Amino acid sequence: MQTPTLIALALYFILMLGIGLYAWKRSTEDSEGYLLGGRNLPPAVAALSAGASDMSGWLLLGLPGALYLSGLVEAWIGIGLFVGAVVNWIVVAPRLRRQTVEYGNALTIPQFLANRFPDKAVALRVTSAIIIVVFFAVYSAAGLVGGGLLFESTFIDAPVMGFSPYMAGVLLTALVVLAYTMVGGFLAVSLTDFVQGCIMVVALVVMPLVVLFGDGWGATGDALRAVDPDFLSWFGGLTTIGFLSAVAWGLGYFGQPHIIVRFMAIRDGGVKAARNIGLIWMFVALLGALGVGLAGRAHVEMNGLTLENSETIFILLANTLFHPFVTGFLLAALLAAIMSTISSQLLVSSSSLTEDFYRLFLKKDASEREAVTVGRISTALVAVAAIVIASDPESGVLALVANAWAGFGAAFGPLIILSLTWKRMTGAGAVAGLVVGAGVVMAWIALGWNSEFLGGPGIYEIIPGFAASWLAIWLMSKATTKESAVAVA
Repeated sequence: MQTPTLIALALYFILMLGIGLYAWKRSTEDSEGYLLGGRNLPPAVAALSAGASDMSGWLLLGLPGALYLSGLVEAWIGIGLFVGAVVNWIVVAPRLRRQTVEYGNALTIPQFLANRFPDKAVALRVTSAIIIVVFFAVYSAAGLVGGGLLFESTFIDAPVMGFSPYMAGVLLTALVVLAYTMVGGFLAVSLTDFVQGCIMVVALVVMPLVVLFGDGWGATGDALRAVDPDFLSWFGGLTTIGFLSAVAWGLGYFGQPHIIVRFMAIRDGGVKAARNIGLIWMFVALLGALGVGLAGRAHVEMNGLTLENSETIFILLANTLFHPFVTGFLLAALLAAIMSTISSQLLVSSSSLTEDFYRLFLKKDASEREAVTVGRISTALVAVAAIVIASDPESGVLALVANAWAGFGAAFGPLIILSLTWKRMTGAGAVAGLVVGAGVVMAWIALGWNSEFLGGPGIYEIIPGFAASWLAIWLMSKATTKESAVAVA
């Protein structure tokens, strides 16, 4: 790797660690500061933090890779996500911000659910915490896989201290993220997400434009149609099940703890401004990701290049088309996407282990300082689990993200929506929704029905999981209407 690239990356790492130290000075004295930044995030920081932690390396690796292989038809995933994000900001964000304060100033999603349904408080907190830790270990592993692929493809060409280039990348990515997350807590994660979100969107706009202007717009289109006449078709080879599975990604937004926790942290009165900023950022970023995948495929075909892993098209373009210093900036954007999501997921996992396990069962009267310390230890433990999962170099970023996204979307999505909007929902219904949603998703994956279903194409597991969870909540709540339930605020 050339020196300018290394300099650019070193500056990026120094900036991230510096933000972590700044946040450590500002907001880690108590649990509310460490876990929610004191509920005082500016709208722009909250919006880009939600977006950056949402999109992750998937935005620069998984989605462009899918478009590189299959063409414009994969854009329906992005469309489904954008529609889901719009509904999430309108329906969930303002209600969750208000109700988490009104129901006992809850600092975590499980804590909010327990306060909302006090008759099933322990069951909800424990079940929620288990689901969060299990699926976030998988989700964080997806980010570490992206870090491993990046280091293997670009930074390291020989074993490091006995580790393969891929595994060295996984470990280095995890260590840097742990450094600023454990030190600075939620504020550090949110501020680094804001910076990383800015870097990501600039990179996603610049890269496809450079490719298109360099190769020519007309020539790019011709090259893609030469690959497949339907490569630029929105519906080429798309089945009804395939379409539903793609757009169903949008259902996952309502149940992603690392995203909706940002709604809880926005300063009072800032939800509307954050929504507008966040949706504009997301729209531009998704367009850029589509451009990277499509323009990248045309560039490879036109120049006779070889790409073994479609999910590394962003890395290939960064290394071959730009000045080394700019390459460093672009690779920093990829690291930003990866780190922003991992850090958010680790912090949410640690908050559940601290507030919904340690303080609930082991030491109810733990001091604020002790709780912060336990949170830091929990962050490291979840990171270790993610490293183990990511140790397989054959792991696919998109596949791991898809599984974790579906798990959260099905388990928490209907639960969050109905708990915020339906006053007749009961605690028993909430527990049923959690268990059934997560259970159906895991069973669907285990049976392979997300790859092949009844001899036909697979159905994305979030569809049956979300529907089953919603139905379970409705039926169980109807059956237990005599139970006392706290009214929706």
